[in-house]
Amino acid sequence: MRIFSILAAIAVTATLAMSILARPQLMAMLGAADAADVPVEAAQAGAAPETPAAAPQPETRRVKVSVRRFEAQQVDSAVILRGQTEAAREVDVRAETSAVVSSAPLRKGTKVSQGDPMCVLDAGTRGAALQEARARLSEARSRVPEAQARVEEAQAKLEEAKINQNAASRLSEDGFASQTRVASSDASVATARAAVSSATSGLSAAQSGIEAATAAVASAEKEIERLTMTAPFDGLLESDTAELGSLLQPGGLCATIIQLNPIKLVGFVPETEVNRVSLGAQAGARLAAGGDDLVGKVIFLSRSADPQTRTFRVEIEVPNPDLTIRDGQTAEIAIAAAGVQAHLIPQSAMTLNDDGALGVRMVDETDTVSFAPVSIMRDTASGVWVTGLPDPANVIVVGQEYVTAGVQVDPTYQEVTQ
Repeated sequence: MRIFSILAAIAVTATLAMSILARPQLMAMLGAADAADVPVEAAQAGAAPETPAAAPQPETRRVKVSVRRFEAQQVDSAVILRGQTEAAREVDVRAETSAVVSSAPLRKGTKVSQGDPMCVLDAGTRGAALQEARARLSEARSRVPEAQARVEEAQAKLEEAKINQNAASRLSEDGFASQTRVASSDASVATARAAVSSATSGLSAAQSGIEAATAAVASAEKEIERLTMTAPFDGLLESDTAELGSLLQPGGLCATIIQLNPIKLVGFVPETEVNRVSLGAQAGARLAAGGDDLVGKVIFLSRSADPQTRTFRVEIEVPNPDLTIRDGQTAEIAIAAAGVQAHLIPQSAMTLNDDGALGVRMVDETDTVSFAPVSIMRDTASGVWVTGLPDPANVIVVGQEYVTAGVQVDPTYQEVTQ
């Protein structure tokens, strides 16, 4: 048994030795020629060795994309804002004096016209004060004629003293009057002048008394006028007027009144759009709660931006004869501006480049991709109106996310129906 194991080991060893040391002879025995022998035999026979053919290069495959051709169109541009309605006027009517309310209150929502009384206060002793002021005025006026008469009397005595002085002076020059008489006439003139001055001062005092009494009368009348607080304009009461019997101090609130016809639409324009808005421009709006479209015009555009939002306040005046528009309603506002050339493209066609700019990817005549930034004008149900594209524009609508600028693609053009 051991002999057979030894013989098997010898046979395996011989086989391995032949496969390693005598491989060419073994391959020849098996009928396979060495690849290195073929060129040698061909050279001995005088034939040139064959040159192997170059390996074919792999074909570059392009990304397939869908492209639409868009034409520019003239679009009536408008500045779109979100705003709200605001009363044309809103005033808090407050008391200017202290008194108790003596009128029945008016309830909120009541229509009032300019000049209608809203709160009436108790007069108290103000009527008596007015009568006293008028009496003092009459007394002051009665003193004026007496003062004027005194002035005239003093002026007459002054003229008489001047005549006597002149006569004494001439007689003294001719030696018919003494110096004592001349001095006495001079004293009489000085006394008459002092009397005129005193009478004139009395007249001025009488006139000042009239002015003071007139001012007192006006003050008393104004105080009585303040007892009745009236509506400053036509409008609606936004709050109840002061209750009967309540005490109002100066500055106390009687009622709040608002004016809704016309009404204002207030919005805030971003600084990128403010140059497109002008005073007098036509504007339209639609309330968030529904209803008819509103039409008005721009009456105010702020010259100063809000420091937080960097926007500019714009006001639009809209007629509201039936008062159906309320204060504080949300509205979508469109302000007319000059028309521009724009393209209507699908919103899905827009993408971002590596810098974060919003735009679209297009293809040119050589099927090379390029990126074009766009600016959105408005969003509609059929697409987005954008500016900044050439006319016409071959925009990639499918596959734009898989290509970059500068690569070539295999485009398939779609028909556009706008």
